[in-house]
Amino acid sequence: MTCSAPRLLLQHLTRNVQGLNATLSVAGYKSAVSLDKIYPASDLDVTKLQTPPKTDGLNFSGYVPMNKVQVTYSRSNGPGGQNVNKINTKVDLRLQVTTADWLSPELKERIAKKYKSSITADGFLVVRSDKTRSQQLNLADAMDKLRHMIHTAAYVPPPPSAEDEERARRR
Repeated sequence: MTCSAPRLLLQHLTRNVQGLNATLSVAGYKSAVSLDKIYPASDLDVTKLQTPPKTDGLNFSGYVPMNKVQVTYSRSNGPGGQNVNKINTKVDLRLQVTTADWLSPELKERIAKKYKSSITADGFLVVRSDKTRSQQLNLADAMDKLRHMIHTAAYVPPPPSAEDEERARRR
């Protein structure tokens, strides 16, 4: 009899928890700022694989796949009190330009030419950030720097206007 008592108690508690979960899901309380009210047309399912935007030619979409970038953290320099000796907040992003299949070949060539001083002997483009004391903010800053570097490498200046050409000819 003593062996069945804990089992009965466990069954009773399991039924009560299942009933509570069913009651909460039926009630379905939604806040005024819930995601389905803010973004009503969105799927909101982060587990689904969504196709990333494509980069065609020199038109960089801004999408950088995180599985193609190596991220390392280290201790930052500068002031920070006791926190600076304990937490790795500095971020180093490494992108191997030659194997970045999400970039077009002409864009890879322009990146390698423009940022040849930031590319290591192994072919990695290195971007560092230790701007803040937060690891996540430094990661966001490094990603922003990487996107900016790719955008500036992809920039093609417009051709000079007829007036500018005439002014240059007269000088």
